[in-house]
Amino acid sequence: MADFVDGTAFNFEQGQRARKLFAAVVLAALDDAIADDKRYGNGPDQIARWARSRDGREVLSCAGIDPNERVVKGLMDFVGKGVRTSIALSREESERRHAAEAEHAEAA
Repeated sequence: MADFVDGTAFNFEQGQRARKLFAAVVLAALDDAIADDKRYGNGPDQIARWARSRDGREVLSCAGIDPNERVVKGLMDFVGKGVRTSIALSREESERRHAAEAEHAEAA
């Protein structure tokens, strides 16, 4: 019985590692699309084309993201904002956004 539990825990841990790896691929695709947007102006179209492709849907699924049209629109909006993923995921950016939202709410 203990071997079964150990094996299950090991498989779950391996699955989590694989999911994180695919999530990193999604973040890299977003960064590439942001770079394309700054260079050529077609970043949202590039990420939408990738996310709707067979490979893109597979990567999104493996990352634990449901590859539906709502997700594609969210990815396009993210790329359209032009904020790199490393900056968007940082604590400073999060605090800045929350402060801006609080300031906007007070003004309204």
